[in-house]
Amino acid sequence: MSRIEIIQFPYLSDNYGVLLHDSHTNQTIAIDAGEDKAYNQALDSKGWSLSQIWVTHHHWDHTDGIKALYERWQCEVIGPSKHSTTPIAHLSTKLEAGDTFQFADVSVEILHTPGHTLDMINFYLTSENILFTGDTLFSLGCGRVFEGDMDMMSRSINKISALPDETIIYCSHEYTQANGKFALSVDGDNQLLISRINEVEMLLNEGKPTIPTNLRLEKQTNPFLRTSSAAIRKRLGLENASEASVFAALRAAKDNF
Repeated sequence: MSRIEIIQFPYLSDNYGVLLHDSHTNQTIAIDAGEDKAYNQALDSKGWSLSQIWVTHHHWDHTDGIKALYERWQCEVIGPSKHSTTPIAHLSTKLEAGDTFQFADVSVEILHTPGHTLDMINFYLTSENILFTGDTLFSLGCGRVFEGDMDMMSRSINKISALPDETIIYCSHEYTQANGKFALSVDGDNQLLISRINEVEMLLNEGKPTIPTNLRLEKQTNPFLRTSSAAIRKRLGLENASEASVFAALRAAKDNF
């Protein structure tokens, strides 16, 4: 049985915060920290003390709460080693692609997934098959390309796609409903997608999150993981294009959707 308990909670308009807790050592990890209030409320509700913050990238809605959390908890802040265009407060442990470390009884591997930002890293709990994707991969979508380029983002998505299908994915925003509308516009005959969108509507109507998702489901329904789909290629008029070109066309279409 896993020693790790994970709780997820909303903050700001559509962000999700996540805490991981090791029941043996009482260590508690925050994934990103776009504000301090929601994180402190979650910590206090569980009676946990914050040990570390794992930062995926430098954007404000992932980092604005770090200073206040550090002041209260004196926690360690770990995150990307390079490429950040904005400094990350109190960053003391810097990680890059292929680095590994231990949390609880689990090995954590770092994936560098640039595109949305150049510094983006994902945290992969290998034996648990859990991935924290930041703003790289979303449920039924992927992040906008701000600092990198389309080829870079396509390669980053492919890194995630290569993980086991059982991988549980925690992303940082509740975008599933909007992403689903775009997915239908390019893959409207996909019955698994239609079923999933119906499920998403039901969850949201019940006030429940649509996150986490899993990689198998994303491969079946997320157009950004389906660049080889004949139906999507036909819809885009790119039947013979490379997968990177199809990805770029999808991302450009979503940007203007």
